[in-house]
Amino acid sequence: MTTLEDTDMHTFGTELPAMFDGVKLAAVATVLYIIVRCLNLKSPTAPPEITCQDTPLSRYLLKSCPMLTKEYIPPLLWGKSGHLQTALYCKMGRVNTPTPCGVRKFLPMHDGATASFDIFEARGEHSTGDDITMVICPGIGNHSEKNYIRTFVDYSQRQGYRCAVLNHLGALPDVELTSPRMFTYGCTWEYAAMVGYIKRAFPQTSLVVVGFSLGGNIVLKFLGENRSNQDRVLCCVSVCQGYSALRNNLLRLNFSNIGDADLGRLCAATSLMQIDDCIMRKFHGYSSVTEYYENESCVRHIHKVTVPLLLVNSSDDPLVHQSLLAIPRTLAEKMPNTTFALTQHGGHLGFFEGAVLFPEPLTWIDKVIVEYTDAICHWEKKRPACQRSSHPGIDSRLQSTALTPSG
Repeated sequence: MTTLEDTDMHTFGTELPAMFDGVKLAAVATVLYIIVRCLNLKSPTAPPEITCQDTPLSRYLLKSCPMLTKEYIPPLLWGKSGHLQTALYCKMGRVNTPTPCGVRKFLPMHDGATASFDIFEARGEHSTGDDITMVICPGIGNHSEKNYIRTFVDYSQRQGYRCAVLNHLGALPDVELTSPRMFTYGCTWEYAAMVGYIKRAFPQTSLVVVGFSLGGNIVLKFLGENRSNQDRVLCCVSVCQGYSALRNNLLRLNFSNIGDADLGRLCAATSLMQIDDCIMRKFHGYSSVTEYYENESCVRHIHKVTVPLLLVNSSDDPLVHQSLLAIPRTLAEKMPNTTFALTQHGGHLGFFEGAVLFPEPLTWIDKVIVEYTDAICHWEKKRPACQRSSHPGIDSRLQSTALTPSG
């Protein structure tokens, strides 16, 4: 009996290493599977999905902007994860960030607030020889000192653009508020003040309007609010915005649980929506947060924008719901001035490029904005002088094949 038990134990003992090896192999396989799934490593790279009407301008742009027609290739190990792209953008903004030197301006507003923005002069002549200013609106709570703004400004300066960057009201840590108001989701007052100053200070300059995330909502709302706001504007680029806060499935919560504003409720707020309902909507006289979001979203104004318009979003943006992408796609299908570029990867304002692990200092979106803007500037330059105006309409820019520039 003892001999049999010893034999069984010996046999079991010899099987233990093989059993443990199998468990370890299964664990490693599971971890690798999770990594592949979480990092989306099997997702193929592809060129952006482009939606636009077939017009002389759109054909010219697609020919002149190879960044819009070739593959966008993110860093291999992590760049196909929209969440990681977004997280890295939030933490580091960009790599090897330059420090452009600008001049800060302050403008008093009608309600006692003080708008601030920074002007960065071009560091060379533009390829057209013209004076062109990019008027830039950053994302939520951002300003000219953010790394992604600094990188884009430095690159634009080197391409011959003057840059004016809005500092959202209350965003700069060393600039005190002069009224009980900070920036809101769709308030265009400070941006309009900056644009007005640029037009007065540089009467010969043409404008390129650029908005990132929440800034994209503000600039498109600004352009559509009043037709005169599009005077001297060559084009507009909007990156990673959501177009309509009201339609965003992530914000469809029960508004009835939120009462009138008080300090306790504000301190207890757990979402931007609750802050907007407690405070922000009341600054602008809205009776409900639903009314506030409906009226402050650019979706109500974007169809009135007639200058060339590039809308860029990423399919894996964790902050912009997929359902919202129907808005720019439908607009591009109906409006001859609009191009919608949807990348497979990029996250929210990430768009890092790189080989395997380390991203490049310049991102895909930095280069795309300048490339698109350069193309528009040359398109406008080649138009006969008699066809130019302070506010060219859609017909003269987009539908007349006789004016199509070559090359």
